[in-house]
Amino acid sequence: MGHDTRALSAAQIASFVAEGFVRIDDAFPAATAEAARAILWRDTGCDPHDRSTWTRPVVRLGHYAQPPFREAANTPVLHAAFDQLAGLGRWLPQGALGTFPVRFPSPDDPGDAGWHIDVSFGDSADFMEWRANVFSKGRALLMLFLFSDVGPDDAPTRIRAGSHIDIARQLAPAGAAGLTLRELAADGFAGSAHRREVAATGKAGTVYLCHPFLVHAAQPHRGTEPRFMAQPPLLPREPLSLDRTDGAYSPVEQAIREAIGS
Repeated sequence: MGHDTRALSAAQIASFVAEGFVRIDDAFPAATAEAARAILWRDTGCDPHDRSTWTRPVVRLGHYAQPPFREAANTPVLHAAFDQLAGLGRWLPQGALGTFPVRFPSPDDPGDAGWHIDVSFGDSADFMEWRANVFSKGRALLMLFLFSDVGPDDAPTRIRAGSHIDIARQLAPAGAAGLTLRELAADGFAGSAHRREVAATGKAGTVYLCHPFLVHAAQPHRGTEPRFMAQPPLLPREPLSLDRTDGAYSPVEQAIREAIGS
């Protein structure tokens, strides 16, 4: 396990079940974040020292598997937290980190700041036709990896605390087939509009581990320095189960069961 096996406390796990997320400070080293940012800056085609090159509110970069990204995703503290939240050994290690929406300071609407959940399975070219189901097929966690310092003005992801409960209840009647993102978004995610809003701020090296059903949104960048963040899924090694004979439910499963009254 290495020397750094800080585990989540019982209170943090209870908070994850109730609120749908837990924040881990110093989940990976600031130096690792800095090495990763250097690679990302190069790929944005923008110059860190010349703001006239920062012409778009968001630049989307693909998947990254270079050492700083792999190191960030696989620290002992994160592996310990994955075991605690998704179930011991029930997740797949990360070979890479998912897409990076790099957000630049801009008065313009980024065009992608609506409330949503990250759907997890489908084969349609139309992403709105991708689906989620009550068993969270294809996704054990949603994760937010902060590769730059993110303050309140730096386009932090907005989170609706406890919204995973609303989504679990919405998905339950649809069974294994689940619902498409278009169906889930039909009411603009009004079912969780009453929830407390939290901004995913933190220093570079902070990671938010979120329930797959957590409703979240981007927002415009009103700060001064670009925001670098990855939002990969943690992939399940085996399907989640809401009916275990041994009762050994992970907190992800426990939250769904409590939401739907199992």
